[in-house]
Order: sequence, then structure tokens, then C-alpha cells
Amino acid sequence: KGPIHFADPGVGAGAVFSALLSVFPHDRIASATGIEIDSRFARAASDLWASSGLEVIEGDFTDPATMARSHTRPNLVLTNQPYVRHHHISQEHKVQLQHLASQATGLRVNGLAGLYVYFLLLAHEWMEEGGLAAWLIPSEFMDVNYGAVLRRYLTEKTTLIRIHRFDPHKVEFDDALVTSAVVVFRKEPPSAGTVVDFSYGGTITKPERIHRVRLAELKRARKWTTYPQRDHTKNRTARSEDTIQLGDLFRIQRGIATGANRFFILPREETLERGFPDECLHPILPSPRHIVETIIERDDDGYPEIGHKLAVSDSDLPEEQLRQKYPRLWSYLETAEQLGIRDRYLLRQRNPWYKQERRAPPPFLCTYMGRGANGNPFRFLWNRSDAIAPNVYLMLYPIRGLAQALKKEPELHGIVFEFLNQIGRDDLQHEGRVYGGGLYKIEPRELEKVAAKALLTNIPSLTKGMARQRALWA
Repeated sequence: KGPIHFADPGVGAGAVFSALLSVFPHDRIASATGIEIDSRFARAASDLWASSGLEVIEGDFTDPATMARSHTRPNLVLTNQPYVRHHHISQEHKVQLQHLASQATGLRVNGLAGLYVYFLLLAHEWMEEGGLAAWLIPSEFMDVNYGAVLRRYLTEKTTLIRIHRFDPHKVEFDDALVTSAVVVFRKEPPSAGTVVDFSYGGTITKPERIHRVRLAELKRARKWTTYPQRDHTKNRTARSEDTIQLGDLFRIQRGIATGANRFFILPREETLERGFPDECLHPILPSPRHIVETIIERDDDGYPEIGHKLAVSDSDLPEEQLRQKYPRLWSYLETAEQLGIRDRYLLRQRNPWYKQERRAPPPFLCTYMGRGANGNPFRFLWNRSDAIAPNVYLMLYPIRGLAQALKKEPELHGIVFEFLNQIGRDDLQHEGRVYGGGLYKIEPRELEKVAAKALLTNIPSLTKGMARQRALWA
């Protein structure tokens, strides 16, 4: 209602402003401002839309000096921000952005947050009170830890109206590598009775599903992508009396990150031909695409009984000792310099640089990512070999009562493996996250939260110990 003061903090060539003109008559648009850091796009937007009333400001929206050049506080912010991951933000700039975001909202941003998080928070002071905003941003903020600051902002500082999430299997934007969501809110504190619409799939005007969530419930929710796909009662944030999770039974870790897999991980046959010493080698599993087996047996040397046998080189000997004791291995490692491998981040952090992370062979593994169009995107494997795993796997190490039970009765490994394979696709996808094109990922802490109570019924000796743990949780 009333005159529109439009703004887009990342206007590009003006696509959103063009859409605005197709919806509202010109006499309703009292002012229009677009900010753009790329001079080429800024010129293009000005050439295209200056005659229609768009004022283009060339500059970085996150720079307070740029924002100060905007003469009117907008009451309608519509924007599609570029996706810049935290790796591409310098540490100095990141500290500055965190300070500015804290000044604007009183909230602290996690260092892993992408640039869009800062854009949205910095726009808070810029907007007119009561103004409306619609942001097209990655939906990852609904799940990940570094998205918690946005979830808090939207539930505490604004009246959140709606979040529409696009179907990850139907990529809406050809160049997008992440799943997108449209977040609509009004800049005013929420009321106690605020109800938020969550929609999914289809289009914003014709979604496949929609669900209304009370603000009080949303604040307690650990993940927001449970709406509206699943029964919202399953979105638990606190441990209930009968909740047993995989994290209660396993220590879950990512596989090792070598920093240069093609250099450090070689076919077993090649390591033998090169004369590498067994003392400096560990069996390691190949990528999941090379494994058809679900139970990985052990050969006489401890390597997995699969067609694609690999070894990873590893030593903690100082360079001079390694050169003298294992000259053939050292001769190979010396080639890292000319290949440019020595300059890689992980290798610079290690001493010596060729030393790998230490992991025991895991009895169970879960693939870290996959596509789930026609089945479960994640696979569980039973590893009976001495192989460790690269970081495309999650490694599951039994702990507490489960570790004791397996030590006393090794045959229980089969029961545990059967249970892992009975975990439903929905349960795993619910805890994981999804990216553009239907690529699913699950991190160790997310896998830890998958329900595991059913395992207790198959291993009675666990029940007593878990009862003691539940008493402690209570």
C-alpha cells in the first residue's frame, strides 16, 4: 500500500527491477535504487533502466560508504545475491563484515557463513521500519550451523512471512550449484501469534506442498527443511526419554584428507613396483563408485578384497631420516615440489608435510554424498579389512556399550550392519542436506542424530547400559 521505495543491493543488470515494472504501475514506484559492485553490470543496468527511474550506485553494498550514497530507505527489498562461499572472503574482510553485522543486528556471524548472510543482515538498518523484503538465497541456511544466525534473525528481529524452497531435483536456475529458497519477511518484531508459511516445490504461486508453522515451534526447531516435507512432530530439538541416536553408539568421523589424493594414494601394484616400504603404507578404500561390495573382506596382507586396491603413503620420520632409510619413497616425494603440491594448504599445516591423519580401520562406513533419485543416496559398508578411508566416507567406530558387546560377541557385527542398512532413506535425508540437481550430503554430526533405538531390540545386552545413559540425560 502506498508509494514503493524499491531497492536491490545486488542489482546486476536489473532483472529484478524489470520484473517489478511488469507488476506495478510506474506511478506507484516513488524511488528505485540498485547497488552493483561490478562496473560492467552497473553500466548495463543504468543504460537499460535509468529512464525508468532506477538509480544505480556502483560500489560494494557491504561498505558503509556505499550504503550511505543511497538517498532513500527502501520499503521493498527484492534481490538475488551472488553465492560467494566463505573461502573466497579474506580473513580481514570477514572480520570487518562480522563487526558490521553485529552493529546492525546485535548478532554474531559464524566464520563459515557465505557472503549472502552478511548482505541480508546488513540490509536490516538500511530498510524502512515495516518494509517488506524477499531474498532469493541458498536454502542451506535452514540446516547448517552457520545458518543459525539467519534463523535467529528471522525469528527474533523480523516478522517472517514465508519461505519457499525449490525442488532440488528440478534445478530452477541453470548455473546454481545450491538449492534455492525465497525468504519473505517484514521488518518489524514478531508477535507471539506469528505463523510462518513453508512451501516446497513447484512455483511460489503454485507450490506442491505448503505447511503453516507457529513461531514458537520454529524457534525450537533444529532444522527448517523438515517443513513441509515431513511430519513436523519429528523435528525434535531435545533428547526425549526414549531417543537413542547413532551418536550414542558410534564415534563418527570423516575419512582422511590427504591434500593431494592423486599423489599420496596409488594403486597397490604401483607401490610394489616402486619399492615403497610397507611401513610407510596403509591400505585405503577407493571412491564408492569403485566398490560394488557391501561387505569388504580382508586379504592376507590386510588389503580389501576388491578389484581396485589402493595404498596411501604416510610417515612421520624427519626428511633426512626418510631420505636415508627409504630412498625410493623419498625420490618419489621429491617430485611434489615440481608438481606444485608442496604449496597446498593442508600440506603446509603438517610436520612433516607428507604425514597423514591417523585413523584406525573403521568396522563400518557410510558414503558422504550421493544422488537419491531412485534409491537411498547413502550406502553403509561393513569393512573387515585393515583399510582406512578417504574423506568421501564417514567412518563409524563403536563406542561404550556397543564396543563392549562387539568385543565379547564378534558375531554381533552382522546384526549391527543389518540395522544400519535398515535405516530409512527419509531418516538419512532428513538429517542431511541437499544441493542443486539432487545431490545429498550428510556430515558426521548429522549422521549422529539419526535414530538408533531399533538396534537395542536386536542386542539385549545394550539395553541395560542405555537405560543408565537415559537416566543421566534426564
